[in-house]
Amino acid sequence: MTQANLATTICRKGGYTKGIRPPAAITGKEKRLNAASYGYTGSLGDAEYDHDLSLQLGGDPNDARNLWVEPADPGHKASTVTNLKDPVETKLHTAVCSGKVTLKAAQQAIVTDWTTALNKLGLAA
Repeated sequence: MTQANLATTICRKGGYTKGIRPPAAITGKEKRLNAASYGYTGSLGDAEYDHDLSLQLGGDPNDARNLWVEPADPGHKASTVTNLKDPVETKLHTAVCSGKVTLKAAQQAIVTDWTTALNKLGLAA
């Protein structure tokens, strides 16, 4: 993924992530193994097998180094996986595709600390 190929990859009309996201049949098993590898004992049904560098920002869809079991945020509704990181990913994607920030800046900000990424890039509102 590069700044030069955004229009044909993550910013293309019709979507990008659906075409590269691994099927649940693969990620379900990986999620269980990943959780066990670092002692996660929370509910897997309430956790998301998430990409550190999101697919929306060009993250590798199935590299174990880019995947982790993300516990649901406090206050989530049972059986509905929601987390505060998802809107950050979407806002960064929108900013990259509209030219407000570079792909590299967005990628660096989210992998460094997703909780401060929007502030760091001047996108918090």
